[in-house]
Amino acid sequence: MSKINVTAIIIAKNEEGMIADCLDSLQFCSEVLVVDNGSSDNTAEIAKRMGARVIVSRVHDFSKLRMEGLRHAGEEWVLYVDADERITPELVVYLRRAISKENIVAYKLWRKNFYFGEYEWPFIESLERLFRKEYLEGWHGIVHETPIVKGAVEQLDGFILHYTHRDLTSMLRKTIEWSQIEAKLRFDSGHPLMTWWRFPRVMFTAFFDSYIRQQGWRLGVVGFIESTYQGFSMFITYARLWEMQSDLNSSKSKN
Repeated sequence: MSKINVTAIIIAKNEEGMIADCLDSLQFCSEVLVVDNGSSDNTAEIAKRMGARVIVSRVHDFSKLRMEGLRHAGEEWVLYVDADERITPELVVYLRRAISKENIVAYKLWRKNFYFGEYEWPFIESLERLFRKEYLEGWHGIVHETPIVKGAVEQLDGFILHYTHRDLTSMLRKTIEWSQIEAKLRFDSGHPLMTWWRFPRVMFTAFFDSYIRQQGWRLGVVGFIESTYQGFSMFITYARLWEMQSDLNSSKSKN
């Protein structure tokens, strides 16, 4: 396969079970960078063995991690890929054509999500992932980060395949880790005090979005489990927020 002058950037932490397949799908890229976010497993070793350049950064901020990869990118175009994602051969064909256009500086890519290893989610996302390096001014947000692009953005055909929420254990581990960060963001922004009625509201909103708007109901039991989990994840985040607010009020009362 002839190479495309694109730098692929992967942010990874403890992804030894997923990183090899991801890198295998990126063989068309002339350069591959893995920003290792403090892995304690063999993620970095596998990446190096497969020809990727590994950069270590332990910051808990996805925007900074993405910028760290951008700073080291050597090609004109950069493609952001997660360790649990795969680039399809069909998408590679469109990528080759995309980078030859003069007036486009970034592209949105379609992403199909697969839950528990095999169940294709009905809702297909569109995410900005391919950028002409000089027009990507930065990223905003510690989590759920968004790019800041100067110029025209176009939708590209083809798909990224995303194998997320592979089992309940990893799902719970991720919620425990990131709910603290999500809660702190809400706390720092001055979120209203949590009362009992806010919990069912945010949980139902998350469930409704997943089960109804994204049509998770079409997957039967899997769709119900995933949608319920989304509500549970929101409960953990807002319970942590309640805990932070309670600790602050307790400190004020003591003073």
